[in-house]
Amino acid sequence: MSMWHVLGLLLIVVLVFGTSKLRNIGSDLGGAVRDFKKGLSGDEDKSGKDAHLQADPPPAVSSTAQNQRDPAEPK
Repeated sequence: MSMWHVLGLLLIVVLVFGTSKLRNIGSDLGGAVRDFKKGLSGDEDKSGKDAHLQADPPPAVSSTAQNQRDPAEPK
């Protein structure tokens, strides 16, 4: 691919998307790469908040539900 092909492709991309849209795409892409690298290195947020997801605790089982067994269940 020659330099003229690359310049022509860039010109077409600018005409289709416009410069403001390309700026937004560039900043979004840069932020995504930054977050990806931060995730790979294991750095925590600077705000001090724990960003890890936690699962909900299992539902409490009532004592009557524990005593009742399904008759089809083997003993």
